Amino acid sequence: MIRDERPVIADSLWAATANASPEFPTLTSDKDVEVAVVGGGYTGLSAALHLSEAGRSVAVLEARTPGWGASGRNGGQVNPGLKDSPDVIEASFGPDFGRRMVRMSGEAGQLVFSLIRKHGISCDAQPVGWIRAAHNLAAFEDLRATADQWQSRDVPMQVLSAEEIARMIGTDVYAGGVLDPRGGNLHPLNYALGLANAATGAGAAIYANSPAIGLRKHEGSYRIATPTGSLRADKVLLCTNGYTDALVPPLARTVVPVRSIQVATAPLSSNARSSILSGRQAVSDSRRLLLYYRMDADGRFIMGGRGTYGDRGTRSRFNALRQITRKMFPQIEDVDWQHSWGGFVAMTADHYPHLTLAGDNILAGLGYNGRGIAMATAMGKVMSDWATGVPASELDFPITPARPIPLHGLRKLGVSATVLRYQAMDWIGL
Repeated sequence: MIRDERPVIADSLWAATANASPEFPTLTSDKDVEVAVVGGGYTGLSAALHLSEAGRSVAVLEARTPGWGASGRNGGQVNPGLKDSPDVIEASFGPDFGRRMVRMSGEAGQLVFSLIRKHGISCDAQPVGWIRAAHNLAAFEDLRATADQWQSRDVPMQVLSAEEIARMIGTDVYAGGVLDPRGGNLHPLNYALGLANAATGAGAAIYANSPAIGLRKHEGSYRIATPTGSLRADKVLLCTNGYTDALVPPLARTVVPVRSIQVATAPLSSNARSSILSGRQAVSDSRRLLLYYRMDADGRFIMGGRGTYGDRGTRSRFNALRQITRKMFPQIEDVDWQHSWGGFVAMTADHYPHLTLAGDNILAGLGYNGRGIAMATAMGKVMSDWATGVPASELDFPITPARPIPLHGLRKLGVSATVLRYQAMDWIGL
């Protein structure tokens, strides 16, 4: 179970199967470092690791424990790239930044797997590819066009016919799809814990149960207060994503936290395993309320989708995920369902992650829109580059001003209305 979490979303498969990890201390005194990192998820841990390896003194403040948020409860899918196609990104951000963003995001999955190999992280990593499945012919044509663009950039993305994707996945509900060889899957919490251990091994300090409750500038540096201590740092990296609070306004109003949920079966029989995802790729489909699923190392089937803010609605969505799994994969209809859990991901209005200058020498990175394993790891490296003095014009991702979302206080109503509209559109096949 996830400690200190609402019971309805706390029964996590990843928490139940996590590696043993050392206890990280709570900050109980005043410390000085060159760079302070707020948030112990993938972004903050990646930044701390890269900063430590660059010889900088760095400390991470985590409100609970490393990987407690979405980094330790997501679907474990390593999905490279951004939502928009490479051509759209380059047209939107220009030939210089656009190309760098395409390269950085496209190589983000490879960065994840290289860190796992380099630091010997035990997290059931499977660099076997990511399948994007088209729920109708129009979506298939969009995926085919995107594949063409990546192929023109020397990425061997494979277009899958309806028959090919049915053989690979084990269900005939899709019109086709693409296989991106740069992706794969892993145990998300063990990956987070492995990054934390690698960062401390490189010299970073990580403080658990040490929420940042105040930040102020004093004599050219920053003091970040916690309930029992403080950090003084020259530079601050804010890496809180879907759990961003009011520490540095208006950052929390630039993203919308949305609950993503998952359900997991008991280990499947050998017959069922042989007919579903025989290549063990991660899958996400093209529905507006997308489904994402995979098999774990022990043969459990894991299905994920959009949750709701309330407990009753979330329980209903858990049942809906179980039902759609039975419909798509009747060969596992009688299996026991052992776990159900969820957490918040951060969505942005433009569907791009945001790298935001939140003050002099304060940089925030957030808004991964459901692609957090690869993109958060890569963004942590970019933030490390910034903190070591790389000019903003030379980073692999642009720094943009904070853009608060209008009527942000009504976000829950807006999300609920959007979910209902998307459900209707998916149901009629649009």
